[in-house]
Amino acid sequence: MSEIDRGPLTKTLGGTLRLDSVFSRTRPKARLLIGAVAAALLMSQMSGTPVHAEEGTADLEMVSSVAPVGADMPSLEQVRQRFDSGRQLIQPSHLGDDAVAAMETVGPAASYAPKSPDPSGTAPAPRALSTTTAAAGLYPEPAHTMTAAECEKGLGRDKKFFIKSRFAVCSGAQFMQTWVRNGTSVGQSSFVLLAIGTVAKGSRTMEVQYRYTHLDQTGVTGVSGLMITPSVIVPQKWPATAQTHQGGLIPGAQSWAALKAQPTPGFLHTLTVNKGQGSKPDDTVFAVYQPSVSLKPTGGWRMTGALSGTLFFLAPRWDSARYISSSGGAVFSYVVAMPFSTKAGAKERLAAQHIKDAYTAPKTTKPVNNAKNLPGLTADRPLTRLYHDAQRRKDNRNEAIKTCKKYWGNNYASGGKECDEFPFATTYQGAAQALKKYDPQQKASKDNFSARPIPKEDNGAGGRLMADFYRLNRIIDGSDDGFLIKIT
Repeated sequence: MSEIDRGPLTKTLGGTLRLDSVFSRTRPKARLLIGAVAAALLMSQMSGTPVHAEEGTADLEMVSSVAPVGADMPSLEQVRQRFDSGRQLIQPSHLGDDAVAAMETVGPAASYAPKSPDPSGTAPAPRALSTTTAAAGLYPEPAHTMTAAECEKGLGRDKKFFIKSRFAVCSGAQFMQTWVRNGTSVGQSSFVLLAIGTVAKGSRTMEVQYRYTHLDQTGVTGVSGLMITPSVIVPQKWPATAQTHQGGLIPGAQSWAALKAQPTPGFLHTLTVNKGQGSKPDDTVFAVYQPSVSLKPTGGWRMTGALSGTLFFLAPRWDSARYISSSGGAVFSYVVAMPFSTKAGAKERLAAQHIKDAYTAPKTTKPVNNAKNLPGLTADRPLTRLYHDAQRRKDNRNEAIKTCKKYWGNNYASGGKECDEFPFATTYQGAAQALKKYDPQQKASKDNFSARPIPKEDNGAGGRLMADFYRLNRIIDGSDDGFLIKIT
């Protein structure tokens, strides 16, 4: 049995079946599943008596299609109601082998292939830790593991990628085959392939666990001879001279039936990059890791439709940034959210309220700027960490303090307060970004930040949360990395 019981292969959908809109939010080349099923069924009605492929026929065809892992399969009866044998056949389009980047990808890999127009599945932002001392950390250790069940749940019904953390991500696809004998659909089969990437704490090795799940069939099929061949390539690295070390084993072709017979069908593949091969200043190496699978029926069956399927690629990164850890490590290059809470009792509550106001009511914040529009809410406008330029961090703080003095007076800190700024002084989007020495072409919007006095305790808690987030997520300096903000 598979880890998640999804019921019969074909499911009944409520309401009117709209075959032309099931994947309306998917790239055109991927709108294949319904067309493949329709093409097979338009050939004829279901045969009343099962026919064995081994009996020999004039025409044996396997119509292949690929869809998101959780996509519903319309029932055969529903397809017959939508189309009939008198209509011209709708040929399924080929999925192709085009690489696709997750919307949240950052760094060089973000430009390797078109980004998905849809956000990936994401896990809820970690909850802040309860603390008993002022020096205690507020941000918990991110997840470094993921099960197949978690991957499928994260992908849901229509996601192509799931980000549990910067150390645990996955992609997957559902492959469906309609078996047709002499123009008559006689059976169906399917399987799901998951690629689950994880990095252990402090490790420089990316592990990718491949799992085959939901190997289902109905009617007469040729699955005993349906050969499934996985493959993995690393088509690009930055810098190109960096050497990768691969481990594990990528198996050759295996039949659907042989995989079905295994208790836990799948395999493990690893990728490691040693220190000292990356770009300065943080010894960074970026890569594209592309998994795919190809199908080939035997026993006289010919194949049409999607001959192969390419999963979303993974985007690992290696670094030796000493301001994060002395040993270096690896992450996946995707933005994740730094959580701030406005709930009563949250140690960073007033810092979180300041950020919330800056996003939701920017015109009420200081300095006055009716066009204020702060980054950090969406993957296309992330915040980026500022570490190496200490003077710019100092200038960010000084510009914020000028604002606090301008609107609250020179004694703004009375009563145990500090000047809190957002975006943070530790980001390139901080208060000094519009200064001519940092923006000589004057592209940055002036006064596109917020500053206000808040209690020292809240400001300090917000700073500790931020520092923990940077360290535990290996957020590095510069535009090749980034992060978002999540207010709860």
